[in-house]
Amino acid sequence: MGNRIYNILFHTHTVSGIVISVALYVIFFTGSFSFFRDEIANWQRGHTVSQEDALPGSINGYLSDLSEAYNLYGRDVELRHYYNERSISVSLGASKDSLASEDNQAPVFFYLDPVAKTKTETYADNYHLGEFLYRLHFLDQIPYPYGRYLAGLVAFFFLFAIITGILVHWNKIVSNFYTFRPWAKLKTMWTDAHTALGVIGFPFQFVYAVTGAFFLLKGILILPVVMGLYDGNQNKLFEDLEYNHPVYEFQNEKLGNTINLDQYVEEMKVDWGDFRVTETHIFNYGDKNMHAAISGYLGYNTKLNGLGYRIYKIADGSIAQEKVPVANTSYLDGVKNMMFRLHFGDYAGYGLRVISFILGLVSCFVILSGIMIWLVARDKKNIPEKRRKFNKQVANWYMAICLSLLPVTALEFIIVKFAPEVNMGFLYQTYFPIWLVATVFFILKKDIAFTNKWTLISGGILGLLVPIANGIATGNWLLTAYQNGYQQILLVDLLWLLLGIVSLWIAFFKLKTKRSELVPRKS
Repeated sequence: MGNRIYNILFHTHTVSGIVISVALYVIFFTGSFSFFRDEIANWQRGHTVSQEDALPGSINGYLSDLSEAYNLYGRDVELRHYYNERSISVSLGASKDSLASEDNQAPVFFYLDPVAKTKTETYADNYHLGEFLYRLHFLDQIPYPYGRYLAGLVAFFFLFAIITGILVHWNKIVSNFYTFRPWAKLKTMWTDAHTALGVIGFPFQFVYAVTGAFFLLKGILILPVVMGLYDGNQNKLFEDLEYNHPVYEFQNEKLGNTINLDQYVEEMKVDWGDFRVTETHIFNYGDKNMHAAISGYLGYNTKLNGLGYRIYKIADGSIAQEKVPVANTSYLDGVKNMMFRLHFGDYAGYGLRVISFILGLVSCFVILSGIMIWLVARDKKNIPEKRRKFNKQVANWYMAICLSLLPVTALEFIIVKFAPEVNMGFLYQTYFPIWLVATVFFILKKDIAFTNKWTLISGGILGLLVPIANGIATGNWLLTAYQNGYQQILLVDLLWLLLGIVSLWIAFFKLKTKRSELVPRKS
């Protein structure tokens, strides 16, 4: 590689990395917790899920309960279980019956807890800490669609950063991987750590850069397709991508048959083996032209891309349409599902998600070490004093924003256990102000070593208090959760217990180096 190409790649890597570093850190840090979004939701609420990755209970039972509260005739009814929470989403379309009352002509949506038999009317009221961190990892708290597009651009430029980083180190990638000189000068130490951990996490980071950019920028990417191939008809594109349901006309003639959807579910399980129903969409409930679309997938132990569905015509029990999951997977399903599975890391149980969590935090360290390399490289006598002070100030801001996330997140886990009611407004009004106060405090200290040490200490102590807070608030102590088989609650407590221990171990045993060796000298 010539010097000119090397310099171009090096500066591209440096500039793209430093510009996106703060947003990228937030994405990776909260994204690491997002692997356990559902576990955090159940931990917060003290729930346990009897059946994972499937719609729990009886569909007939749900419809019976709904028919007592609502007139379902002529409505489209959808029951959906997307996340491994105890609640399911219920959507009732407006009745197509012209004689229906005004109430029945209005659509209804709510979340139903089938165990407690309670419902939550709005998304904001059903909001929880797991959802908050999941949304924050693609900056969704910024008004739509700007936050998502910003996160997508960050993922896109991150792809540039990791590719150029690998190319820059290509000639020495093997030797540098085995090189770590913690007692060398500051820049050498940060560079060794950045290179070694960057190479270790490269496959993980590459997958998340590609899939993240795909999910968040697909609205922009498909625009030329919509305009060019579909003449601006977005609905037609969604039909071809199988995102839209088919349409069945309402005949305004009541169905004489007994509605028994559970028998169809059992029939599908007999035909397809390890089939898990995640959604049931009923068209024209109680009408002669009533149809029921039952969708789901094969367990990942059976087939990774086993998406399937059947649409039954209820009048005669015939199959109007189906996609057999045990058949060869189409290219469309392969692309759509694999993107999700690779990004969520949910196809190989808790083991893969724990590994992904660790690699996500390793990526956070790679980002921080990149900031420190950038700072140390510009703390030289030949650089004007004004520029050196500016660079130090930028790094101080970056590190304060990033490192304060650990104690703030741990504190929020404790707060939600004692709050009388947790919803979207509560999480917004606590998490962001606390983060702002912590960030401002560390910025005003103007001491990166202090920020590094005390965010680890405070984050470690608060992390250890998380399982204690859970035990005090709910009685689900570690041993109790283990004995009762509350795996999801136990996992979150153990996660914070280990994270707290590691944070304190680093703070007290790995940061004993003199302050002057940890960060560049003050200007």
